[in-house]
Amino acid sequence: MRQHVSAIVNAANSSLLGGGGVDGAIHRAGGPKILAECQKIRAQQGDCRTGEAVITIGGQLPAVHVIHTVGPVWNGGHKDEPELLANCYRNSLRLAEEHKLESIVFPSISTGIYSYPKEEAAVIAVREVQQWLTAHAFPQKVVFVVFNDENRQLYE
Repeated sequence: MRQHVSAIVNAANSSLLGGGGVDGAIHRAGGPKILAECQKIRAQQGDCRTGEAVITIGGQLPAVHVIHTVGPVWNGGHKDEPELLANCYRNSLRLAEEHKLESIVFPSISTGIYSYPKEEAAVIAVREVQQWLTAHAFPQKVVFVVFNDENRQLYE
């Protein structure tokens, strides 16, 4: 599904240079301008740390911006994974607020190759977004994009 929104969140890797899954799909669909901005960010700050987020243009995507956030790799919950995942949502939403973005789309961060348990990730995602929306003016709309009925049910 292609979303026409202010920002799409990219479940990025720390290099910000594209990869597999959602990250690779966003870079391919958005074109070289996104990669060029990611390279500038890397030149200024180095890798993006887990839980942090950066923003670029949307390139050829149906979104004005891409917010790149690095989710945690699941290690049984013993390496602050829940807090790091919550930070992905908080920092992405903070960027949306700073840029006065009206709408934002999130994937299920870290539940693919990073193996975060889907149900636990959904609880964190929904909780963080609900808390943010009750306390902030932006974004005004948040959409979770999932790829199957199992994930949809978890977010509902």
